[in-house]
Amino acid sequence: MRTSLTVAQAGEAATIAAIRQAAPSSLNGDDAAVLEPTGTNSRHVCSTDILVQGRHFTFDYSTPWEVGVKAVTQNFADIQAMGARPTAILMAIATPGDLPLQTVADIARGIDEAASPWAAELVGGDVVTSKDLVISITALGEISGPAAALTLDGAGVGQRIIASGPIGYSAAGLAVLRHYGSRKAIPANDPILNELADWHCAPRLEPGRGSVARATGASAMTDNSDGLIVDLCAIAERSGVCLDLDGAALVPDEKLRHAAQMTGKNPLEWIYTGGEDHTLLGTTDARMPSGYRRIGTVRSLSDEVGEDSPGGVDYVLVDGGRPPFSSGWQSV
Repeated sequence: MRTSLTVAQAGEAATIAAIRQAAPSSLNGDDAAVLEPTGTNSRHVCSTDILVQGRHFTFDYSTPWEVGVKAVTQNFADIQAMGARPTAILMAIATPGDLPLQTVADIARGIDEAASPWAAELVGGDVVTSKDLVISITALGEISGPAAALTLDGAGVGQRIIASGPIGYSAAGLAVLRHYGSRKAIPANDPILNELADWHCAPRLEPGRGSVARATGASAMTDNSDGLIVDLCAIAERSGVCLDLDGAALVPDEKLRHAAQMTGKNPLEWIYTGGEDHTLLGTTDARMPSGYRRIGTVRSLSDEVGEDSPGGVDYVLVDGGRPPFSSGWQSV
């Protein structure tokens, strides 16, 4: 049931009730949620992220439902990148009093629908009034069995660099939105441009990809949140290796080429610097996990000094040379 009430008119209790109705969970409603381990030798993992209106999303581009989806994706990607399975979500929301209560409910509904493929639920949180709309998500997960979690420092020389998911789509979608000025202005008869805009506003994860990589012997993993080069630099630096990307594996596909033609942008920049795709990026010397592809090779760290590389070292190369672009998305 939709409502015309604002958050201030409804009050805290009714706002919380609207969230619980939009994202129902039997675990939500007490002082704290109690989560039971689902397997032997299990360990809990957690991650948190913040979305600020005007910085990480705008309702000029995104619907409230899409904001909820995006909030889950960016947090569950961190859980998946550890090789873990997401199990629950907490949401703290700071909201202006005049924000429609329906907007909050639609954000919660997006969270609920995006979490459902993992059988995860929104199990609690907090609501406060604020000048700006700020959404803080804490994702909880579980990792079972004796194998190590997939951390940043596990890459080894000779391993393959692997990826699961599109690279550059979110940045391309943002470029499309900026080019046309609004979602409605994007030509309705151009499915590619609309798909890329959708991907920026509400990226999705394929459930279980991180767990599959860990189960098949991957050794390191992260997600593409800040940009391909920036995020791979984190693995390379922590592991003390060089990641040499295969340029042929990162050629813009038909969708990116079409968006570049329509916006006048360079699609390679979207691929190397875009971020926010939340593609899983890892390394392995075992068999290729289902749903992944090879994008490069782990090599010994070169002594060559690079002026543009973090710490003055070439941690990430493309075909043995400097990447054509090396900056990334900054969230602060």
